[in-house]
Amino acid sequence: MKKYLGAIALSLAALAAHGQGWPEKTVTLVVPFPPGGSTDQVARAIVPRLSEKLKQSFLVDNKAGATGTIGATFVKRAPADGSTFLVTSLGPLVIVPHLVKGLQYDALKDFDLITVAVASPNVLVVPASSPYKNVADVIAGLKANPGKMTFASAGNGSSDHLTAELFWQQTGTQGLHVPYKGGSPAHTDLMGGQVDASFQNINSVAQYIKGGRMRALAITSPKRSPVLPEVPTLAEAGVKNVEVASWQAIVAPKGLAPATRDKAHAAFVEALNDPKVKEQFTSIGFEMVANTPAQFAEFQQKEYARWKTVIEAGKITID
Repeated sequence: MKKYLGAIALSLAALAAHGQGWPEKTVTLVVPFPPGGSTDQVARAIVPRLSEKLKQSFLVDNKAGATGTIGATFVKRAPADGSTFLVTSLGPLVIVPHLVKGLQYDALKDFDLITVAVASPNVLVVPASSPYKNVADVIAGLKANPGKMTFASAGNGSSDHLTAELFWQQTGTQGLHVPYKGGSPAHTDLMGGQVDASFQNINSVAQYIKGGRMRALAITSPKRSPVLPEVPTLAEAGVKNVEVASWQAIVAPKGLAPATRDKAHAAFVEALNDPKVKEQFTSIGFEMVANTPAQFAEFQQKEYARWKTVIEAGKITID
């Protein structure tokens, strides 16, 4: 019996120690979108800090496609040994599961949550030459021509797509969604006047607003952004319950050793709180979050339920 108990004790000790040496090999941060977007920027900003701090190679691998689900599925199937993480937007974790049938992962069960890295509001923008000068003008235009005013997005199921849908629901209106393959082509057509409006991540369009190529009408945060202090919130403009944040987060395959998860969380949070990283993101409208796995889990549950309600109410599909 003593031998048996001793063996159990040794096994438990070995299990507890597993992960203490993380990272023991190259770590890959999978981004399920093309290079250059907000999610990719987050991953590439923290990689040098992680490599320097932990004396190990950290790499970014862009596995784009299928609204982020290709990369998410890849990470779900990867070994849970601390060598693979997913740096993703909210889409694959709380929106796409309600839109795609036969998804190859369960967003609430198949990942170990590490941290929500950053968040940023969306901003309602129109071309600089647009006749719409404020939110009231947009609502009036939508009501005068139901289903005719075009709203660009970075793609089906993106936060800008769902923000437009929520806006229409809360104002009793209906526009026409025009999905693009990424934010950049949507920006180009908006500035060129090919589409009427869009809800874009503030960090991706602040330069165009300040440069006079887009007009910002309202922001989806509870309070005004220091990046665009002259732009009112939607609530100030008379539209309630359209407070939306686009966010980026870090997750791992389910089953990380607790010691690995804890050390990885501490490392990611430290990298996000690096003064240069914080300045890089806060200067363009991001809020640094860097929360705990428990806080992330509670937040994901709320966001998952919220977007499920919006999608079902709007009978939204991406087919």
